[in-house]
Amino acid sequence: MVVNTNAIVISALKYAEADLIVKCYTQKSGLKTYMLRGILKSRKGKFKTSLFQPLTQLELVAKHKDKGSLEYLQDAKILVHYQTLHTEVVKSTMVMFLSEMLKNTIHEEEENEELYNYLEGAINWLDLHTDIANFHLLFLLKLTQYLGFYPEDSEIELPYFNLLDGVFQHSKLNGYCINGPVLENLKLLLGTNFEALHEIKLTKSNRAELLELLLNYYQLHIESFKKPKSLTILHEIFN
Repeated sequence: MVVNTNAIVISALKYAEADLIVKCYTQKSGLKTYMLRGILKSRKGKFKTSLFQPLTQLELVAKHKDKGSLEYLQDAKILVHYQTLHTEVVKSTMVMFLSEMLKNTIHEEEENEELYNYLEGAINWLDLHTDIANFHLLFLLKLTQYLGFYPEDSEIELPYFNLLDGVFQHSKLNGYCINGPVLENLKLLLGTNFEALHEIKLTKSNRAELLELLLNYYQLHIESFKKPKSLTILHEIFN
């Protein structure tokens, strides 16, 4: 079946000497993987490797078998021309980290319009704004809403948060309950959006602790989740 769809590049992995395996989150079909043969060797081919940088937004024409195998890409062109996302060091490092997180968390080959719209809007916001030190934290927290384990915040005033159950509690019932300053910072994130994110002031250590908490939260709720290899680079950039 030939499909015309918008898509966001999740990853591009070299295969053999000249091929590229590209994962995209598509608007119409969820996660899809394409084999691009000879792209790294040919200068006159239909596709340029620059099209497949992480989080690039594309218009695709693809032939989907929908059998969980590699799909065939017929055409691709840039949908959104970013202003800063791949040229500013801090943003490009954040993009590398977030794309790896998406690769480790999104696996469904089915349409999810709400998730696609969230990713599209968040990426565009990142491209157009400068106060972004806390962006990745809020991005990951909001992403849990679409992955099915967003914190239940109806009792957010309670002093403990249970990472295992995703709820606020009166007391510590197991080893997965947190409290103290890192929880207060989590509560700040739960009460904000991207436009107001600049109002949350975190130190470098606060930010690192909150990121570690979020990664542990993902690890508890996503089977076989692995922390991104790019995490070390992200820490270096913010330090």
